[in-house]
Amino acid sequence: MPVHLQLAQDPSGPPPRRFGDDAIRVVLADDHAVMRRNLRRVLDAEAGIRVIAEGDDLATVMRHVVAQRPHVLVLDLSMRSGSSIEAIRRLREGVPATQIVVLKMEENAAFAQHAIDAGAIGFVLKDTADTELPEAVRLAARRQEYVSPRVAGQLLARRQATGDALHVH
Repeated sequence: MPVHLQLAQDPSGPPPRRFGDDAIRVVLADDHAVMRRNLRRVLDAEAGIRVIAEGDDLATVMRHVVAQRPHVLVLDLSMRSGSSIEAIRRLREGVPATQIVVLKMEENAAFAQHAIDAGAIGFVLKDTADTELPEAVRLAARRQEYVSPRVAGQLLARRQATGDALHVH
């Protein structure tokens, strides 16, 4: 299955949602309170994005997503409470309208590939989340993919080495 990567916002696409009920609703999932707080500050500072819930374990996150049906779930790929990859697969089946952007500390294309294969639409490195996460969330809400540029090149090389198709937008 080809992977489509979006490295920059497409100016011809629909404008980001700005306010009120049109805001992109987001659930944040990270098992570190400080990271969740910082991610929330980044997203709350953005017009048209509203964090509606957060969780520090996968069971809580799954309940929030099923109950609140956010546009986007921002999910730490290394949650200690279970397999984030398995959670992505279950959410893709149970709540297909919610798009998933994963966060990871390590700059490794294998992690990005596993997340994408499971059904994630975005991959953002935690150390660049302050600049990349809002764009990744906006693109995910429009069902467009985003992979951190530092990982996208590795992912492209990995896919070319294995002969898998990859499309970069």
